[in-house]
This record gives sequence, C-alpha cells and structure tokens, in this order.
Amino acid sequence: MRSKTLIYLACLMLAGGRALAAGNPAGEENEETPATVEETPKSKKAKIPKPPLEIPADIPHEEDVAYLEGDRKEKADLYFPMDLPEGRKAPALIIIHGGGFNDGDKRKYRELNFCTNAAQRGYLAMSINYKLRKSQGQVTWPQNIQDAKEAVRWLRLNAERLKIDPERIGAMGGSAGGNVAAMLTLTRPEDGFDGAGSRTHIPARIVCGVDFYGAVDLMTYHDMKMFAKTRDEAPDLYRKGSPTSYVRENAPPLLMIHGTGDETVKVEQSQILRSKLEAKGNPCPEYTINDSKDVDALKEKLKEKRHALVLIPNAPHTFDLAVSMKKDGPVMMDITDLVFDWLDRHLKPSTVEKKP
Repeated sequence: MRSKTLIYLACLMLAGGRALAAGNPAGEENEETPATVEETPKSKKAKIPKPPLEIPADIPHEEDVAYLEGDRKEKADLYFPMDLPEGRKAPALIIIHGGGFNDGDKRKYRELNFCTNAAQRGYLAMSINYKLRKSQGQVTWPQNIQDAKEAVRWLRLNAERLKIDPERIGAMGGSAGGNVAAMLTLTRPEDGFDGAGSRTHIPARIVCGVDFYGAVDLMTYHDMKMFAKTRDEAPDLYRKGSPTSYVRENAPPLLMIHGTGDETVKVEQSQILRSKLEAKGNPCPEYTINDSKDVDALKEKLKEKRHALVLIPNAPHTFDLAVSMKKDGPVMMDITDLVFDWLDRHLKPSTVEKKP
C-alpha cells in the first residue's frame, strides 16, 4: 500500500508541475465559473491534462454502467472492494465529481483517487456522471440532485449482485460534488427531491457524507448557471439548492474538508454549514491540520465525532486525498487514512458479521 501511495504522490507532483507551466496551478479547470461571466474564445486557455492515474490491476471495475432510467447518456463506473471476506457485504460509497455543475467527469484524476482508495479499503465505489449544463439558458437543477438520488436507489436495487449492504451507503464529492454529497446526506423525502422517476418506492437516504470544499450556501455564493437565473431573480432557487437549508436536529454524519487557500470556493462556505449544524444541536468541531502528526492526532479525535470541519492551511481548490499545501509548492499531506477511518466508523459494522 505504501508503494502505491508513493507512486501516486510522485505522479501528482509531476502533474502539478505541468499544470503550473500551463498557468493552471490547481491542475484542472476552474470548477465554479460565475454565471455572469461567459467565456469567449479569446479568454480560453489551453489545458494540459494530468498524467492518468492508472487503476491497479487487482481492483475489479466496470465502466459506463447505465444507472439512470431511460436512454440517458450519463453513466457510472464501479470499483469493487478488494479482500472482501467470504459472507460479508461491503459498504458502498457514491463518488460525485466536481465541475461547477457545468463540466467534469466521473473518471477525472481526483475521482479516480477517491475510487481506488475506497476499493482498496473494502468499499464498492460508484463514480457517477449526472446532468450538466451544456448550453446557455439550460436549466439542470434539480435534475443533478435527482440523478444522485437515483444512484442510491440503483445500488439498493442491485445490492445482491454487487454484494453490498443496502443500509450502508455513503457519498463523497469535491466542489460541486461536495454540494451534492451534502444534499444527499441532509435532505429528506419531504424536501421535494425524491419524487422523480418510477423508483420512488426505493429509499434514497444515505448514512453519511464527505464534502470536499463544496459550495454549500448558495445564498452567499455567486450566481449559478444551472438555475439559468441570478440570485436576485430567484433567491428561493438558491436557497433550495443549498445544503445549509436542510440542517435539522440529529443530522446524519457529515465530514467537511476545506483548504484556507481556496480562491474558488471560499472556506467560509464550509464554516457557514458548520455554524448551521451547531445551531441545530449537532456538535461540529473545527480542526486545523498542518502536517502528518496533526493528521494522526486528528484520526483519534474523529473517532468520537459525527460531524467535523477539517481545515488545511494554504491548500487550494480541487485537491484530493493527497494534498498539496500550496499551489506552487511540493509539500504533500496524505489524509486518506483520516477520511476512511471516519467513514469506516459510520459505514462498517463494529463487529464481524456471522456467516449464515
């Protein structure tokens, strides 16, 4: 496992250098372009792709699985858990890509990082594509949220074939995907997102979620293209699209991770959601981690926490489980064990299941 991590970190550092040379410190497209700024051909910059993160040969996977009803082009990739004991059912983790609800893909570098690490730790990872805005004036919300809920239902429908526990499903996403992961975690059927399609008899609830630097309070964010309306024109849409609007008592566990150097989605977004959780009686401590020693110490603290906000000084937007502390620096911090130790607590049984 250590050798794979080192190889991955080396690839990530190489990718960062190439991205810097191209004038893109984050290594991928701006994920949250304000709706009021339409790109022109003159403003577009050439994009240098990161070197691909290869899927280890020992991780079984299926690509482009149809999980939505009808003839939808959006598909999902499945990564099957490694070393699953005989007779045990795996937990499932839905991985939701970023891209400002306008672009992105289930097989991007960050999403592959999330999925391969999940499979190596005994999870079935389902990385989904969902409805994106592709033309000016196109409305894609709440279809994108409903697509994610359909992914939950699809997992439950196929639980026997996939050898997963349908009651142990979580979600993890970055940027726009962080918004969706938080929406999946916090919303209930009465909030109005569970009525689309013919599978509504199947619950779309999940156990917990991990939000990487998501725009979670759209009332304090910029205008969003997916609504095809400005915040001034339709404040109710922005309120409904914000996870902060659905915080209640006994909220399902939510882990937020944000870099203080994020210029795309400011850290205040996660701090607002933290405040909302606290106000509803959900203790949500805020922690700052500076190095591997802090990561190890926080792993122990998080064992007792349902909710938490983890801040990483100077970390920019779009990072994954191996964090570059600065946009132009080589210092790396591996938070893989931190995140999956927290997920394990909520998605894996505390005792060994007995064989039938």
